Amino acid sequence: MAQSSIEWTEMTWNPTTGCNKLTAGCKFCYAEVMSRRLKAMGVRKYANGFELAVHEDELNTPYTWKKSKVVFVNSMSDLFHKDVPIEFIQKVFKVMKDNPRHVFQVLTKRADILLYYDKEGWLEWSHNIWMGVSVENAKVMNRIDLLSETKARVKFLSCEPLLGPLPNMHLKGIDWVIVGGESGRTPRPMKEEWVTDIKNQCTDANVAFFFKQWGGTNKKKTGRMLEGKTWDERPATF
Repeated sequence: MAQSSIEWTEMTWNPTTGCNKLTAGCKFCYAEVMSRRLKAMGVRKYANGFELAVHEDELNTPYTWKKSKVVFVNSMSDLFHKDVPIEFIQKVFKVMKDNPRHVFQVLTKRADILLYYDKEGWLEWSHNIWMGVSVENAKVMNRIDLLSETKARVKFLSCEPLLGPLPNMHLKGIDWVIVGGESGRTPRPMKEEWVTDIKNQCTDANVAFFFKQWGGTNKKKTGRMLEGKTWDERPATF
């Protein structure tokens, strides 16, 4: 558990760590870099670097939080990685359901696995579990449709890093869209027209829009203003 500087959440909780690269959005994975750093620092949880690992001892942590929190689940992994046992995922879901005062934001690139588990009836959704998928370019827009088919109560898209336009998204049943540019030493560019088009699609579909950052090599300098304002919209259930 750690406080987070991510603008759309408050803290992170990682019952699993590690992953492997899947699509273009994974190219400069911050979690991979951070895992190596934590391993070098001798942090036990990252003894195997970015290799996938489940952490049973983390399941007790949310029960200790007294004040309501907004929690990004698995910022350092993907809960729906094929090698995470469904039994462990179900334990994570039980923890989230048992702690209704907190909002848990789960994000995956493996929407096919998510939908399969959901259709099998293996996932028990509660109002405080927000389910999201990463959509970095048009090649993976099918993740939106897969997410829409799940029984999640609140559904969101993370279009970060945004690597191309996302025209004509199917936003029916989607509650929230987050957009952000890539940061780091060699960030790939994001065009303003891509962002404004997504914002306009959200407006037309009555979907909350959150603009996280322009990114670049100095994301503090480029900021997060779009069309002269900061966009911090949240789902109506927030």
